[in-house]
Amino acid sequence: MKNLLDYNFPQDLKSMDYKELDLLSAGIRDFLIDKVSATGGHLASNLGVVELTIALHKVFDSPVDKIIWDVGHQAYVHKILTGRGDRFDTLRQFNGLSGFPKANESAHDAFDTGHSTTSISAAAGMAAAREIKGEKYEVVAVIGDGSMTGGMAFEALNNIGDSKSKVIIVLNDNGMSISPNIGGLSAHLGNLRTSRGYLNIKNFIKNRVGSIPNVGRNIADVLAGFKNDIKYTVLEEGGVLFEELGFTYFGPVDGHNISDLVNAFTRAKSLNEPVIIHVLTKKGKGYKNAEKDPGKFHGIGAFDKETGELLKKSSGPSYSEVMGNYLLEKARDDNRIVAITAAMGDATGLGPFAKELPDRFFDVGIAEQHAVTFAAGLAKSGLKPVAAIYSSFMQRAYDQLVHDVCMQNLPVVFCLDRAGVVGADGETHHGVFDLSYLMSMPNMTVLTPKDGNQLEEMMDYALKLNGPVAIRYPRGEAVYDKTIMSTNPWAIRNVRAEKCGRVDIWACGKMAQCGEETVRILKEKGIEAGLVNVGITKPLDISAYDSNAELLVTIEDNTLAGGFGQTMAAALAEKNTKVLTFGWPDHFVEQGSFAQLADKYGLTPEKIAERICEHIEGKA
Repeated sequence: MKNLLDYNFPQDLKSMDYKELDLLSAGIRDFLIDKVSATGGHLASNLGVVELTIALHKVFDSPVDKIIWDVGHQAYVHKILTGRGDRFDTLRQFNGLSGFPKANESAHDAFDTGHSTTSISAAAGMAAAREIKGEKYEVVAVIGDGSMTGGMAFEALNNIGDSKSKVIIVLNDNGMSISPNIGGLSAHLGNLRTSRGYLNIKNFIKNRVGSIPNVGRNIADVLAGFKNDIKYTVLEEGGVLFEELGFTYFGPVDGHNISDLVNAFTRAKSLNEPVIIHVLTKKGKGYKNAEKDPGKFHGIGAFDKETGELLKKSSGPSYSEVMGNYLLEKARDDNRIVAITAAMGDATGLGPFAKELPDRFFDVGIAEQHAVTFAAGLAKSGLKPVAAIYSSFMQRAYDQLVHDVCMQNLPVVFCLDRAGVVGADGETHHGVFDLSYLMSMPNMTVLTPKDGNQLEEMMDYALKLNGPVAIRYPRGEAVYDKTIMSTNPWAIRNVRAEKCGRVDIWACGKMAQCGEETVRILKEKGIEAGLVNVGITKPLDISAYDSNAELLVTIEDNTLAGGFGQTMAAALAEKNTKVLTFGWPDHFVEQGSFAQLADKYGLTPEKIAERICEHIEGKA
């Protein structure tokens, strides 16, 4: 086999035989392990779809045919097979190859994805556009079984089934093993369904028999009922569900057998109706460490290829772990406390809670809207629900936050993990909008801890508050800053850490450390500056405001539009205090480390101090 980077993909796939394709599969796995071990990334999911992706590109003609990857973190093989293998050394790095499909990166990326449950809806829209414009191409949505827990997927399935639009859905199921008996039966049914005789019988029953005067409709109904009896007898439950929604169902298909996959995709391509292909794969396939612990290798930093151990380990607990451990401690003493996650139990720090108190732990699947209203129902019934959800994923439940929680002023605690810029996952995962949308919601309290100690203080306060609370905290190892200590045990006021000077800096949450360093730089330049640690952004607390400041500066790990800074500026408008705001710009911030992005967008202490000096000197 040639070197992986010497192929002309995807064209070369068309002429390769199955032996060559099997060798290619092994080569791609070696390539992925080598590259991701150096850069970090989503490994297990990509190892599981190697054969699936090869078969897709052998049968379909991307970019004319549209292949949409749900979530998109499993699209690494797709990127290799569309000519981007030479850029994998830059994967998920600043100015490098994205870890998700990006249309501005390649025409083969039909739709930008990063959150789950979007692919089928996007496919439905593309298929409808194709028909309106009279064009001819295939639309394929690849969605994992986990994403099928999201309600939007079923809304799209219902829409496609009703419209009968030609969409091919590949359900990548890595949650079960392959049964040869079921596989053999499925192959038989697949051949039967796509045979010309079967299709002719379907049309004959529907059109010819049904048109016989007086008795035709009755005969057709009896035959249709007989067909359904057979279907319910031989198809597994999943197949029946999809058939009832209006899809022709193939499967299960061995997701690691390229010949079987090519056969299934070719048959689906020959039909002119909605098709769903149920593919069984093994997450982490071909790398023993990932097969043994696919959760660990779902998203992982740089690691040792031989041992699978991370090359850089945190010396202390993450913010997620601080939250989870403290919540468990409180729950041991209060049986009203329950924990909720949307398929991210371990990642949000709730693993110990789930293990010790399983009856009070709820994983609702990838269904953030349901998670929020489920929490509202628990709160309405007298419990104390805590929902731990990534900041960027909470955006999906905006209406439920407003209508089901805030409008009823229910005591639900929302722990918004990964708030602010999160690094390598980029635009789709940065949690930079939560302050803006949460601060606009009546009855909502919004807290921003500066370190691990304050996160625990805020958890304690939130559990005692009789109303909705959101606590936003960053990704990664928790800081314990002994130089900036809270003087308020419950963190319900914004605390002055440095006496007000000519400049007064108000820094939100994790940006307290940035604010402290900015104060130091300004003092070296002869400018006295004060510092307020902003632990609460809603309701707005300006009790620490000092009118002697010539310039008030706000710093936040949130978009400037609608954020804390603009809220402060509006509140101080009548006081004639000049306000200078620092945060993320009004466009989607790319991938990169926090330090790299902060430097680019002027959020380092040095660049903040420079702008403050320019403002004071009248140069800005």
